[in-house]
Amino acid sequence: MTKFLTFTLFFFIIFAVNAQNNGQSLIAKGAKVLKAGDGYKFTEGPSVAPDGRVFFTDQPNDKIDIWSENGTITTFMQPCDRSNGTYFNKKGELVACADLNNRLVAITMDKQMKTIAENYNGQPLNAPNDLWIAPNGGIYFTDPYYHRDYWKTGRTELQDKRGVYYLNPEGKVIRVIDDYKQPNGLIGTTDGKTLYVSDINDGKIWKYTINSDGTLSNKTIFAPEGSDGMSIDNKGNVYLTNKTVSVFDKTGKKIAAIEVPEQPSNVCFGGKKRNILFITARTSVYTLKMKVKGVN
Repeated sequence: MTKFLTFTLFFFIIFAVNAQNNGQSLIAKGAKVLKAGDGYKFTEGPSVAPDGRVFFTDQPNDKIDIWSENGTITTFMQPCDRSNGTYFNKKGELVACADLNNRLVAITMDKQMKTIAENYNGQPLNAPNDLWIAPNGGIYFTDPYYHRDYWKTGRTELQDKRGVYYLNPEGKVIRVIDDYKQPNGLIGTTDGKTLYVSDINDGKIWKYTINSDGTLSNKTIFAPEGSDGMSIDNKGNVYLTNKTVSVFDKTGKKIAAIEVPEQPSNVCFGGKKRNILFITARTSVYTLKMKVKGVN
């Protein structure tokens, strides 16, 4: 019994040391998680603009703010149709999951908003939550259902599935996943070949091959954790947000768990060099300087 306990303790010490070392290989020397702003109700949806600024949402306050590398935060748009997840397209427009009217919108930098998707097979979407734009311009987005008190009328028409959809470059919405309990965060690789999607209520991240027509195949388990938002770095590591910012390498091995003062909701890489991890976490936003760089 003593030998067993000694071996077990040794194993966990080695595991902890390895995990710490791997985590430190991602983070800049001496860097710590720093609070960049607070006073929000629920921060979400960070995405990096071409110039390195990070746009993020505060859905309960119906606004989008902008973080700059010099430490300033300014308001970009309020109201913003209750935007949640966001992502910049190649035109420099901010594509957002606009929860107020359950649609995807594209917002220009002069704050003009247009609808780009709002139904599937003639039925309104449940409420798009998060999105990722593929290299070809196609948009993958999750469509769970979280009831909102600000909806003025009761939702009577809903999709029969809490699904994941693909808005192809021609403007057609295709359902690509229909077997989740509650889809949420998602991210893809820069080559457009792989998509990671969170089934947050099932506590799993799934990995898919992206086919030439935008459909998905080769569903395999990637990580035994759910995630609200996701990002990816230039080493292929995938960043999840749950109790911590969990980091998995491209083989599905957990290599780090970054502690944040508040529970993180989403994450992206910002700054001109894309080496600042930007974390939305409930009432605040946080930054952490990294050795690796973001690619999304």
